Amino acid sequence: MAVRLTGMAYLSRALTPRMPREASLEPPALMHATQVPRPFHTKGSVYEDKYDGWRMVAVKEAGRVRLVSRNGRDHTKRFTEIVQALTKLKPKTFTVDGEIAVFDGHLISRFEWIRHLNHGDLATPPLFMVFDLLHLDATDYRPQPLTVRRKVLEKLLSRQTLILPARRLRRNGLAAWAQVLTRGWEGYVAKDPTSPYVGGRTLKWLKVKQAKYREEERGFYKP
Repeated sequence: MAVRLTGMAYLSRALTPRMPREASLEPPALMHATQVPRPFHTKGSVYEDKYDGWRMVAVKEAGRVRLVSRNGRDHTKRFTEIVQALTKLKPKTFTVDGEIAVFDGHLISRFEWIRHLNHGDLATPPLFMVFDLLHLDATDYRPQPLTVRRKVLEKLLSRQTLILPARRLRRNGLAAWAQVLTRGWEGYVAKDPTSPYVGGRTLKWLKVKQAKYREEERGFYKP
């Protein structure tokens, strides 16, 4: 994954902490992975980086973009640079699903950096890592298999720097897990490439996470 590294000044313009909460909106029914305890390999599955970020849906209607969290909070004004990049995409209408993440110099996503800026060696501004396409113009892509949705998504996001397709890992699930451990990532999501996008918890997406992953740094540590 190509990431354009920038400094603290760039992020400070893109992300303002402690902004007022916006009104709740009705997000589309999201597809959620089921967590399993151990890494595995299933023939035909694809494996994606599990980001330590903030789940977000981007909806563009008549040229206007909204960023909505999984609980329906509008964060459009918080991530203005991402919204501007989404607005410049050619289609007038689309819905995409992904995570907003901030990466350090080793390309490790850091959840705690999204809310707090006092971390010193910031590497990237907030990036929108998109892993699925729900709608594009007049077409509802949710009934289509993931292979089709991914192909259209990659075309939509070609030559972007702040909005990127989710990073695909090695084709073998155990090799992908070794990649996760070596790079210090949170985990992976294994996906059935033939599956449609269906709202709710699913066995077509299975996630594996490192136990107690960076609890202290992320603020979840309890002594």
